[in-house]
Amino acid sequence: MTAENKISFFISSAALFVFIASLHFLSLTAIISYTVIFITSSAIYLFLSWYIFKNEIPDKNVYLLIFFALLLRLSFISTTPIGSDDIYRYMWDGKIQSNGINPYLYTPTDEHLNAFHSDLLPDALNFKEMKTIYFPLSQWLFYTGYKLSGESVWGYKFLLFLFEMLTLAAIFLFTKKLKIDLKYSLLYALCPLSIFQFGIDAHLDGFGLPLLLFSLYFYIDNKKILSATLLGLSLSIKPVGLVIIPIFFLNEKNILDKIKIAAIPFIAFFIQFIPYITATNPFEAFFIFTKNWYFNGFVFNIFNALINNNQTSRLICSILLVISLIPLYFSKKELIEKIYFALMLLMIFSPVVHPWYIAWIAILLPITKMRSGIYFIAAGSLTAFTILNYQLYGIWKDYWLVLIIEYVPLLFLFFSEITKNYSFKKILTSSTK
Repeated sequence: MTAENKISFFISSAALFVFIASLHFLSLTAIISYTVIFITSSAIYLFLSWYIFKNEIPDKNVYLLIFFALLLRLSFISTTPIGSDDIYRYMWDGKIQSNGINPYLYTPTDEHLNAFHSDLLPDALNFKEMKTIYFPLSQWLFYTGYKLSGESVWGYKFLLFLFEMLTLAAIFLFTKKLKIDLKYSLLYALCPLSIFQFGIDAHLDGFGLPLLLFSLYFYIDNKKILSATLLGLSLSIKPVGLVIIPIFFLNEKNILDKIKIAAIPFIAFFIQFIPYITATNPFEAFFIFTKNWYFNGFVFNIFNALINNNQTSRLICSILLVISLIPLYFSKKELIEKIYFALMLLMIFSPVVHPWYIAWIAILLPITKMRSGIYFIAAGSLTAFTILNYQLYGIWKDYWLVLIIEYVPLLFLFFSEITKNYSFKKILTSSTK
């Protein structure tokens, strides 16, 4: 790295940290500051990514930047979430379960729970008329968060901070095992999307990211049962890992190994429901959500605009996803490449792509170094315009200009990557034999 490039890189890094940290001090309406800083810091991140690819960065500097990135996340541990109120549902579920009540049994407004109402809960919840959509592992984390801090946010954010550290630890192990330059870990550590979605808004997906990463790590390290178990646990945070199971299945050589690698994730997932399922249907609200909710899905929005039918549009997207995944599954691409492309296809055809969903792509960037993912996690910040308008004016809608800016370059980059033969580390192949 030349002296000029080195100065530019560290000025940009400092600008990223200072700009995001300024959320603590700005006197503008919170959501306006949030939107401006999220989008601007994501633009800075694109420049930083370019520097990371083009220049050498000494390991000591990488460790220093990771330290400051973690410190920045930790600085928001007591900050009230700005772009989302999901944390209050986590608090409510944790509170109900800590009082010995099945969190899937009642809606927050049910009269059976009146004794647990407070000035904050359940008034701060969204969708109070619905039962919880979250799976048991998430519920146990909510319970732990409530036990730590009650109706304060720091307990939940502290747990998320620990899981962010685990995510970075998993990335570090990957860089060592696959002999990847440590500098690429900055593609996640400096990612504003993860800072905003987990450090500030405390979305639960941050709990699932290290589970998925360690699942992949142990798979290539030939610890298949542990890998499959962790994959099953990640499904209980968000079921994005379902598209990975066929990749593991097809990668195994004999039928017994194929059965084990496909069955264990589902066993690890469904066994968690045993304490709850006799009293109620834990999937009731989840199925309502998956049937009706949509946001920031580009392909879905195109079909829904043409035919104006939510369910038909979902069906078309599901069929297109399957059609797209099948040739990928049987392709000769390397394991981690397949997983990255499968997750990206899931995002492309999904009716719901919240910015925190994109973090499941972000964790693979230090390993795959795909430009499409880097662009996606930066452009995903533009969804803040929807949140801005909703909080200021009560209008929740997708904006076509945002969708076009977010997805058209992404699709171009993605297509160029998936049609190219990357020469990936041979250790992946040898490790799975």
